[in-house]
Amino acid sequence: MPSSNPVFGRGLQNAGPGYGQQTGPWGGAPQYGAPQYGYGTQDPYAASPYAQSPYAPPTTRYMTMDDVVQKTGLSFLVTVLSAAVTWALLPQELAFGLALPAVLVALVLGLVIAFKQIANPVATLSYGALYGIALGAISEAFNQVYPGIVMQALVGTFGVFAGMLVVYKTGAIRVTPKLTRWIVGAMFGVLALVLVNLVVGFFVPGGLGLRDGGTLSIVFSLVVIGVAAFSLLLDFDMADEAIRRGAPAKFAWYIAFGLLITVVWLYLEILRLLSYLQSSD
Repeated sequence: MPSSNPVFGRGLQNAGPGYGQQTGPWGGAPQYGAPQYGYGTQDPYAASPYAQSPYAPPTTRYMTMDDVVQKTGLSFLVTVLSAAVTWALLPQELAFGLALPAVLVALVLGLVIAFKQIANPVATLSYGALYGIALGAISEAFNQVYPGIVMQALVGTFGVFAGMLVVYKTGAIRVTPKLTRWIVGAMFGVLALVLVNLVVGFFVPGGLGLRDGGTLSIVFSLVVIGVAAFSLLLDFDMADEAIRRGAPAKFAWYIAFGLLITVVWLYLEILRLLSYLQSSD
C-alpha cells in the first residue's frame, strides 16, 4: 500500500517481488520442482558457465529487519554527530552561515534520492550529514533563547518514535488503505496551510497566525506532530512490506532515508511547539 513518505511510494514498486516462487512462461502460474527435459534436449542454463539456474540458491541477499535497524541507526548517528559538531565546534556565525546552504543542498539531494530511488550508503549518509549541519545551527539558536529546550525536544521525539513503534508492533492501530488515505490527505493539507501562511505573511504580519506563537500556533503544531507521528506508522509498514517482497539488502538504505525525513520533521515541530509553550509562560 502507498506510504505518506514520498520516498516510499515509488521506491517499493521496484523493490523486487517476493522470492521462493518461479513463474511459468508468459507470466503463467508458478511452477515448482525440477525441470523435465525430453530426449535430445539439454538444460538451457548449462549452455554457459556464467549462467545462473533459477533452481540454484539465490545469490542476492534479501533485506531483513536487522538491515533496516542497522542502516537507520547509522543514519541517525551521522545526523546527530554532524549536528553536535556544528553546535560545539563551529562559531555561531559560521554555523548559521552554513545552515541555509546545507538545507538547500540536502533538499536537492533528497529529491534526487526520492525520484531516482537511490539506495546506497553514500547518498543516505550524505543527506543525514547535511541536515545535521542545519539542525545543529537551529538547535543552538533555540537553546540560547530557551535553555534546555533541545534536550526536551530530543526526549519528546524519541518518546513519540518509540510509542508509535509499540503501537505498530502490537497492532493497536492497523495500517489500512483508509488510514493511509487519511494521513496522506492530512500531509497535503498541512503543506498547503504552511504555504498559504507563508504567502499571506508577506502582506499581513503573522500571516494566518499559524506560526506566531499564539493559541492557534500551538494547536497547529499539535496537529502537525500528530500527522508526523502517524506517518511513522506508514513508514514502519513500508519496511515490513519491502521485507515481505524480498527486496535486496541495500534497499534498507532507502528506507533509512525515508525514516530520517520523518524523524527530522517530527523533531523540528516538537522544538517549535516547546518554544511556543515556554514563550507563553
